[in-house]
Amino acid sequence: MQPIQGAITAIVTPMLDGKVDEQGLVDLIEFQIQGGIHGLVPCGTTGESATLDFDEHKRVIELTVQTVAGRVPVIAGTGANNTLEAIELTESAKASGADAVLSVVPYYNKPSQEGLYQHFKTIHDAVDIPMVLYNVPGRTVTNMLPATVARLAELPNVIGIKEASGSLNQISEVIRSCPDDFILLSGDDFTSMPTVLVGGKGVISVTSNIKPGEMAAMMEAALKGDLKTANEIHYRLFGLMGTMFCYPSPAPAKKALELMGTIKSGEVRLPMTQMDESSIQKLTAEMKTVGLL
Repeated sequence: MQPIQGAITAIVTPMLDGKVDEQGLVDLIEFQIQGGIHGLVPCGTTGESATLDFDEHKRVIELTVQTVAGRVPVIAGTGANNTLEAIELTESAKASGADAVLSVVPYYNKPSQEGLYQHFKTIHDAVDIPMVLYNVPGRTVTNMLPATVARLAELPNVIGIKEASGSLNQISEVIRSCPDDFILLSGDDFTSMPTVLVGGKGVISVTSNIKPGEMAAMMEAALKGDLKTANEIHYRLFGLMGTMFCYPSPAPAKKALELMGTIKSGEVRLPMTQMDESSIQKLTAEMKTVGLL
């Protein structure tokens, strides 16, 4: 497997008339790879995994793996707040040929730290595939503490974490507590550059849906220690990173891709809704600033 590092896109799931737009997904994957992206995550939060049914979820991963054809790593989103469902999705991702899976902290249930450990260990023991944990307390409510991550990092197939707490303190504590080869990826675009500078390996990004080349260049510069270049790109894209969340995600990323002509529609699935006019104005203004429109 190629190294999991750099800029990895949490890719949106294009939709038309309420259904997954498979050709749109294929075209978007090609746009990403031609742009120089370092990896792809289908069926993450940005891919609207919460509102894909099981058949759609499995098909999006299968189609992504087929389209990528080994050119970059595919880390399939297979998390769930039901451990048995997470196992089923993980088994399917392995059968489809995904390089690794991304497994989110169970949402809504509010498990204890021991519950988190047992959830991930049970998935780990059931399916032999590299696993990247995903901590995003802003969405799941529960924060997986560094001590729990360190326990899980002792399991042979737990290879890393997408850390989306937004806290460099927590990021540093995880890196300090885990083995040297444990891969920490930022889960927030705005912390991606500083995360690499404290020992992280990259980012699972929303912004790279529309700016794969520049996000990749920023991560490459940061990983090489070229702080001047990394800083320049960070601040050039900083406004765009914020605009990706000026309306509930992934509506801004999808709308931006529609405005660029990369996908046919910015359609999202309820309970998400398309952007209101004032948010679209913010988005288009920022896209013009970075030369996308």
